[in-house]
Amino acid sequence: MLPLHTSMRGLRCFCVAAECLSFKETAKKLYLTPSAVSHQIKQLEETLNQSLFIRQTRSIALTEVGARFYQAIEPVMQQLVNTVSEFNQSDRMLEVSISMPEFFASELFMPKLIGWSSKYPNINLKLETIKSRSDVIKHTDVSIMLSGKQQPSANVYDLFPITYIPACNPKLHSELSSQGFKALTKVPLILHKARPYAWHQWAENVGFDQFKPKQIIQLDSMFSVARAAEQGLGVALIPLPISQAWFDNNTLIPLFSHPLYSHDRYYLTRHTNEQQRPEVQLLIDWILKSFHDESH
Repeated sequence: MLPLHTSMRGLRCFCVAAECLSFKETAKKLYLTPSAVSHQIKQLEETLNQSLFIRQTRSIALTEVGARFYQAIEPVMQQLVNTVSEFNQSDRMLEVSISMPEFFASELFMPKLIGWSSKYPNINLKLETIKSRSDVIKHTDVSIMLSGKQQPSANVYDLFPITYIPACNPKLHSELSSQGFKALTKVPLILHKARPYAWHQWAENVGFDQFKPKQIIQLDSMFSVARAAEQGLGVALIPLPISQAWFDNNTLIPLFSHPLYSHDRYYLTRHTNEQQRPEVQLLIDWILKSFHDESH
């Protein structure tokens, strides 16, 4: 036990004052009045029966005893703070930052956030969305990205592959579905500008040799591609499984069942290597469990 009259507040005041050598600054940092700080330190000096500071008109300085006491007590105080913080983890609000393409966020991540919020109510999420692959990505603890190249690293997790399916809205589907592949020569064809030759690749894969599109429209976000198809602008190459909800709601209907297989896959990357942040690993584990089977 501490000696009877030793105040924890006094020890705290002393450590801060020893660092900034100003009772006024100490008061600001601890949200106390300068007189309260002076009183706490005076009580500590009386308990120790030692002078800890040399008080001058406009400044203070540590005495030799004060300097030795600070060197001895500061590590103990820091350990105390760390111990209290460790046992307070369950009640403290934590935060994990994550970045991902906006279409992934709206179609897959947001709908599943209810599950995260109910399981981890004390971990806040800070979400940054990326509109296109050329966007400058802010530093976050975790990121989800779409890439056509394998990402070999211990900090990278493979989520699922992407395939593309020709689709349009129900009205256009009723007009085109009986015309076969020739329907694709009569309406605009929509795709993401990151894959400008995707329609030609699809036509080649299905053996459509007379593929001469009337018009190809490139858009810079997958949400814009899906929305344009929904509004009847034309037929779009829509990514699955990420857009499954659009088909489940009959907002979009596949015009042909032939998919375009690609090397594109979603990857999860951990950018933070701090071992003292288990909340980051909790998010990674939750994402892997929630999204790893999207393709099945």
